[in-house]
Amino acid sequence: MAGPHTLLETERAAESKIAGLALDFESMHVISNLFRAANAVRNHMERHVLTPVDLTWTAFVVLWVVWIWDGAETRVIADQAGVSKATLSGVLTTLEKRKLVRRTKSVDDGRLVRVTLTKTGTRLIASLFPQINEQETYSSRLLPVGSKEDTAEMLRLLVKAVDTK
Repeated sequence: MAGPHTLLETERAAESKIAGLALDFESMHVISNLFRAANAVRNHMERHVLTPVDLTWTAFVVLWVVWIWDGAETRVIADQAGVSKATLSGVLTTLEKRKLVRRTKSVDDGRLVRVTLTKTGTRLIASLFPQINEQETYSSRLLPVGSKEDTAEMLRLLVKAVDTK
């Protein structure tokens, strides 16, 4: 449901408003539903896994990036988490206050900052990841059997299509 209307009702209403325009409705449906799906899953993860440990989705993603790379520079974290450097700075301040991460100046270049997890941060992300995966399984349960990897590949192609790197 998209509010009081189903997703299909919303798509049809949008089409009727712009019916006279030469538009690619299939692409519009893909992208608008991608946006809806991403927000729905993010909200679900926050409600069911992250709120009980007082984390936002963005904070979790920052912890995850630092965890998988065994520490990273802030510019890498911001890029991989999909947030601005200003947003990352605020998230890192919060995570530092909770003693989950540590920021240190780069030995090679004092302008660069490296972030590592503390032992507490490592324990937290390691304990959260199985819970996140359980909810990933739940969130993707309606996809047809055997289609998850194909779906993941299609989403990778969408990312690749707009990646400016």
